[in-house]
Amino acid sequence: MSRRSNPKLKLQQGLHTLRRAAKWPIWADLVTRLGVAFLLIAIVVLVHWIDRAGLHDSHDGQISFLDVVYFTMISVTTTGFGDIAPVSDRSRLIEAVIVTPIRIAVLFIFVGTAYSFVIKRTWDKWRMARIQAKLTDHIVVLGFGISGSEAVKELIARGTDPACIVVIDPTRNRVAAAEAMGCNVLEGDASSDETLLDVRIAEAQAVLVSAGRDDTSILIVLTVRHLAPDVPISVVIRTQDNELLARQAGASNVINPVSFTGLLLAGSAQGEHVADYMADLAAVGGRVQLRERPVSAEEIGRGLDQLASGGRGLRVYRDGKPYGFWEPAAQRLEAGDKVVEVIGCEESEAEVSLASKARPSKTTR
Repeated sequence: MSRRSNPKLKLQQGLHTLRRAAKWPIWADLVTRLGVAFLLIAIVVLVHWIDRAGLHDSHDGQISFLDVVYFTMISVTTTGFGDIAPVSDRSRLIEAVIVTPIRIAVLFIFVGTAYSFVIKRTWDKWRMARIQAKLTDHIVVLGFGISGSEAVKELIARGTDPACIVVIDPTRNRVAAAEAMGCNVLEGDASSDETLLDVRIAEAQAVLVSAGRDDTSILIVLTVRHLAPDVPISVVIRTQDNELLARQAGASNVINPVSFTGLLLAGSAQGEHVADYMADLAAVGGRVQLRERPVSAEEIGRGLDQLASGGRGLRVYRDGKPYGFWEPAAQRLEAGDKVVEVIGCEESEAEVSLASKARPSKTTR
């Protein structure tokens, strides 16, 4: 969701869900509700039939089984034509103590069913379609385990609006945790085409995949790349042998937490502050930050050491190929280049603050 052009997707100040997976099929829920309602009606028919001597039919004075069914239906639906009425004290007590609570229960079942299957579902469908129509330039997080949740926390800490993040996970408590952070959520299978189309995966700014298992993560990458050929995909892979498979599946970046831990350990062996600085670069809470961005118009023609942001340029990406700050290609920036730079956290906070002030305030109901 573009912060400049799109309002937040929060319909209220609270949280919302793109779509929830039902515990069982809709038809099963409907049949169950109607079955309970008709079971209660059958109980009332039985009670009236047993106590038919306490009823009076003003038409012919006789109470048949058909009369009992008729009286039950008009009684339960509170129609009350008055042609059949309870006349004995016991019949009136039965109507007050047994039939009336059942009548209320049946009405609640029918009203609740009409609300759930007609009003609420229609409203939710319209509301979710409205949300989905505005999904663009958002970040999709597929898997909300330890890595996924930490990634979302870091994104929010770096200034990303939670309304610009969509989380998909099959586990309900993880979905609830993502909701509590203010993200758009969808409980479902991230390897399903339908699920990914629901969050407009092709319009996403980036996709982060952390399914917990390498085979599942690779399958998700394949599905995402099929639906979104141009969207950058970052995936967490825990086995080194699977890194190549992930890249072949279409991942733009493959992150191996085990390898990264090894890098930190190796760095600490060469100096006590190396690992500390590497962690400082990776976290938003550090004194310095790594940032990738397109080269600005005023920087074209300059060297990587003359960035307008004041940051220290480390690498230039040109046509997908990296160039270090020491290489001749990095001495003259060109249009379309992307630079990786180190900036101080004070500069980053100032930029985030300036962007938030410049962003228009909008509210969607």
